[in-house]
Order: sequence, then structure tokens, then C-alpha cells
Amino acid sequence: MYQYFNGLVIREGTEGVPAPYVEALFEDAGWARNTPTWQKEKFSLIFMNSAWAFTVWDNEKMIGMVRVISDKIMAANIMDLVVLSEYRGRGIGKKLVQLCIEKLPHGDWFAHTSANNFKFYETCGFEVKNLTKNGTCAYYGYIQARKEGHR
Repeated sequence: MYQYFNGLVIREGTEGVPAPYVEALFEDAGWARNTPTWQKEKFSLIFMNSAWAFTVWDNEKMIGMVRVISDKIMAANIMDLVVLSEYRGRGIGKKLVQLCIEKLPHGDWFAHTSANNFKFYETCGFEVKNLTKNGTCAYYGYIQARKEGHR
């Protein structure tokens, strides 16, 4: 699936995500540096057991991504939501979270993250469950389902 968002292309899929682009995103976010050659394959292997993934492209440059681990029925965990620093503040991250929730709208969603991201997840409809340095943000789809009359 492809869709357009503010002049960018969002691709859905866990296959064929190029490891060098993922590594560049992780480096920009401060999550990786000086990765040994023998470990570089992990940047594409992480998608193999992910339930869903979305990547964001500006022409031939991958500028954002998110991947999800889920049972695809009741619960899901947002993993590795990242947008290149020069593209932040344009609603890309929020759009990625929205696309994730659409995959399991009445499920429970979690994102374990650092405190500096709590406000972002709150704007996406999540509750902050732990106000320590790192914590879990949660979106309870069953509450939304009740509001919509599904449960």
C-alpha cells in the first residue's frame, strides 16, 4: 500500500526495507553509532517478525519509519518510531501512529519511550502510565470501541 502525505510517500510493509536507511535513521536519533559490519543486517532483520511497518519516503530517501509487534487481535506495541530530525514537526510521526492504530483500532496499544516523548504520544490519544524517566504510553482501543457501541 502506498499513500501520500504532504508531498511524501508512505509505504506499508515489512519486506524489503533497506538496512542502510534504517541505520541512518537510528544514527540520526542517537540509537546507533559505529555499528560493526557483522551487525548491520539487524537493521533489516528487525522487520521479519514485525506485524506491521510503515516507511516514509521523500523521493528516494527514507525519512521516517515505524514498526509494530502485535498478536494482531488484542494488543500491539509500537517499536522504533523515528523521523529524521530535519523532517520533525511536520506531523509525520503522528500520521505513522494513526496508521498503526487503524490496523487494530479496538486493540490495546503500547509505546515504551523516554519522558521527552510523553507529550507527543498524548497528542496521539495515548495515556502516560509511568511518569518516571522512561515509561509506557497506552492507547486502550476497547474504550474507543465502547464509545462507538461495539462492546
